[in-house]
Amino acid sequence: MSKYDVLSAIKELDRSIFTTHELSLCCGGKRSSTVQALRHLEKKGIVLRIARGLWSLQLGSHKLSPYSVIPYLLNQHRAYISFTSALHLYGIIEQIPQVVTLAAGVHTRTVRTKVGTFLIHQIAPSFFKGFDWYQGRGTFLIAEPEKALVDCLYLSARKKKRFTYFPELHFPDTFDFKKVRRWVKEISNPQIASYVEKRLGLIIPQSINILAKSAKVSSNLNII
Repeated sequence: MSKYDVLSAIKELDRSIFTTHELSLCCGGKRSSTVQALRHLEKKGIVLRIARGLWSLQLGSHKLSPYSVIPYLLNQHRAYISFTSALHLYGIIEQIPQVVTLAAGVHTRTVRTKVGTFLIHQIAPSFFKGFDWYQGRGTFLIAEPEKALVDCLYLSARKKKRFTYFPELHFPDTFDFKKVRRWVKEISNPQIASYVEKRLGLIIPQSINILAKSAKVSSNLNII
């Protein structure tokens, strides 16, 4: 298989990220031949190997976003951004996480790529919900802010060293604390649900007080 066949297949897919398997199907050739052609294109600076079996077009000076590769990390399994990564994207946590944290139905694992490191945490099938496309039109799935917070505490109950401490939390006015409580009720394991409820008891009252003070200050400024 020539590099030109592979380039034609990439153009046919019409996206910047693709897998070796997809190109092999498009070209009708062997996987080994496809890999060989891709490696040749990589030497030419035309494509970049992101991870095993995953490639992207070199986009000049444009840096590939780590979020754009999420739909391709687990083959047929879905994963959504949650935990501290989701809280950061919503502005609830200012500190930028060193890795992108994902929730999925597969076993917990770390996936290292050339565009970022992804820490994938296993979520029970009954709790694998509460997410949608980023900003309603994005290329990756993300937990709603209330679910992302509960996901953190849910994981902390199972793995005590995870999310035992949060940096300062800044909840926007749109954050729904009642919805947080409803998500806790969705946890099927009563011991985990009880643990999460206790952690929330430490987090939510303090956050509500902060919001109340902010609202009072804002009201006083309006009066002045």
